[in-house]
Amino acid sequence: MMLATALVFIMHLGFASVEAGFTQSKNTVNILFKNTLTPVLGIVTYALLGFSLMYPGEFNGILGFGMDTWDTIWFNSGSADVSEGYADGGYTFWTDFLYQAMFAATAATIVSGAVAERIKLGAYLTFTLFYVGIVYPIIGSWKWGGGFLDELGFVDFAGSTIVHSVGGWGALVGIWLLGPRIGKYNNGSTSEISGSSVPLATIGVFLLWLGWFGFNGGSVLSADPGLTSLVLVTTTLGACGGAIGGHFTSMIVMKRIDFGMVLNGILAGLVGVTAGADIITPFEALFIGAVAGVLVVFSVLLLDKLKLDDCVGAVSVHLTCGIWGTLATGIFGEGASFMSQLYGVLACGAAAIVGSFIIFYILKVTMGLRVSEEAEKHGLDSEEHGIRGYTILIED
Repeated sequence: MMLATALVFIMHLGFASVEAGFTQSKNTVNILFKNTLTPVLGIVTYALLGFSLMYPGEFNGILGFGMDTWDTIWFNSGSADVSEGYADGGYTFWTDFLYQAMFAATAATIVSGAVAERIKLGAYLTFTLFYVGIVYPIIGSWKWGGGFLDELGFVDFAGSTIVHSVGGWGALVGIWLLGPRIGKYNNGSTSEISGSSVPLATIGVFLLWLGWFGFNGGSVLSADPGLTSLVLVTTTLGACGGAIGGHFTSMIVMKRIDFGMVLNGILAGLVGVTAGADIITPFEALFIGAVAGVLVVFSVLLLDKLKLDDCVGAVSVHLTCGIWGTLATGIFGEGASFMSQLYGVLACGAAAIVGSFIIFYILKVTMGLRVSEEAEKHGLDSEEHGIRGYTILIED
C-alpha cells in the first residue's frame, strides 16, 4: 500500500510534465507552479476536510463529517489504537489516509491542464481548495464511503468516475466559463497552438503509466498476488489498447500520424480500465482501452467544434473515457450491472457539474477567472512569476 502510495504521488510529476510539454514555453513556470501547489494544497485540505467527509467512520457528525476521523488525523501520534484491527489488519489508518489523499489531489490536477494558459493563479488554487476539500470527497463517499451508490451495486474499482470523471467535469465547466485562448479559434477554423516540448510530454505520459500501477494495483487494498497481478495486467493492456486505438483513429480521421493522439490514447486506455480492472479479463481490457483510444480522438475534435479549448485534452481523456470505462464495466465486468453503472455516472456527473459551477462562478464574479489579454499574450511566466521556464536565446 505504501509503495502504491509513492507511485500515485509520482503521478503529479507526470501531470506536470505532460501539461508543461503540451503548452507554450511562455507559461511553463506557471504550469509547474500549479502542479507543485496542487498536491500540497490537496493533501492538507483533504486532511482538514476531505477524508473525514469521505470516510466518516462510525460517527457521522454535521453533514456526515466524521469527527472521530478528524480528531485521529490531527491529534493522534500513531499509537496502536488506530492501527490494530483497522481494515481487518490489512493496513493502518495512516496508510489509508495517505493513499486516499494522493487520489484526491489527482482529481484537482486534471482540471489544471484543461484551463491552463489563461486562468488566474489565485482562482485556480482557490478552486482546488474547495473541490478537493468538499466536492470530491462528498461524491466519493457515495461509493467508497459506503453510501447510496455502494448500496445500489455501483462499481468503480479505482475511480474512472469518482476520480477521473469528477475531475473531467470540473475541467469542462472551467473551460466553458473561461473561454478559449486568444487565437485558438478564428473565422470558423481551429488554430494549432504548439506545445513547448514533445519529449517532456512523452516523459510525463510514461510517468503516469508507471504511477497507474500504484493507482490501480494499490486499489486492491492488499498484497493478494493473484488479484494484484491481474489488475496490473489489465491496466497495462488497457494502455496498449488505447495507444493502438488513438493511433489508427487519428490516421483515418485526421489523415496524419498524430503522436499526441497516441500519448493521449495511452492515458485514455488507462482511464477506461480503471473502473473494472479487477473484474475484467485481459482481452476485455485491451478492447476497452482500444475503444477509449478511438473515443479520445473524436472527443478532442468535438470539443474544438464546440470552441471549448482544452489545452492538453484532459476532458477527452478523463471525462469521456472515464464515462466509457464505467459503463463498459457494466457490460463486461463480472457481477456488475449496466443500469447501476449508468445511474452512478449520472449522479456523480450532476454533483460534479453543480459543485464545480458554483465554485468557478463565485470566483468569476468576485476575484475573476481570467488573466488580462496582455498577460496572456506575454506569457504568465513573465507576468505572474517574473521568471521563464526556458532561457530564450536571440541571435542577430
